[in-house]
Amino acid sequence: MINAALTNVVLQAESVPNDGVGSTSLSPYFAPIEEVIIGGLASLIVLVMLYKFAWPAISDGMKARTARIQGELDSSTAARAKAEKDAAEIRTSLGDVDGERSRLFAEADTQAEALLVDGRQRLVEEIAELEAKADADISAAAGRGADDLRADIARYSNQAVEASVNASLDEATHQELIESFIARVGAGAGIQNGATS
Repeated sequence: MINAALTNVVLQAESVPNDGVGSTSLSPYFAPIEEVIIGGLASLIVLVMLYKFAWPAISDGMKARTARIQGELDSSTAARAKAEKDAAEIRTSLGDVDGERSRLFAEADTQAEALLVDGRQRLVEEIAELEAKADADISAAAGRGADDLRADIARYSNQAVEASVNASLDEATHQELIESFIARVGAGAGIQNGATS
C-alpha cells in the first residue's frame, strides 16, 4: 500500500509540467489540494499548541507588564504630587525670606552687642586686677630696695668704721682695747657663774 502511494506520488510528479527551471504545479494560481490540506492541518496544530501553551504565558506577561506600567504611573503621579507640594512649601518659605533675614540679623546684632559689653567688662576687671598686682609688686620691690639699701649702708658703715678705727689706732692702743674687751668678757662670765651658783 505504501509502495502504491509512493508510485502514485512519483507518477503525479512526472505528470507535472516542467519549465526547465524547476517543477511547477498544475495550476499557476492554486497549490495542490493535498498540500493545502497538510499545510492547513499543520498550521491548525501549531495554532492550537500556541493557544494552549504559549498564550497563557504571553497573557500573564502582558498582565504583569500592564501592572508594572500602572505601578510606575502611580508612583510617578505620587512623586509629582509630592514635588508640587514641596515646591509650594518652598515658594511659601521664600516669601518670608526677607523677614527671616531681618530677624537673623537682629539676633546677630544683639549677640554681638552682648559679647562686646561682656568683653569690655572683663577687660576693665582684668586691668583693675593687673593694676592692683602692679601696685603690690611695686610696694614689695620698694620695701625690698629699702631693706637692701639699709643693709648695704650698714655693711659699708661697718667697713668704714673698722677701717677708720684701724687707721687711727696704733699698735699699743689696739692691744689695750683687746685686753679690756677680754677683761669685760671674763668679768661678765664670772658674774654669770656667781649667779648660777
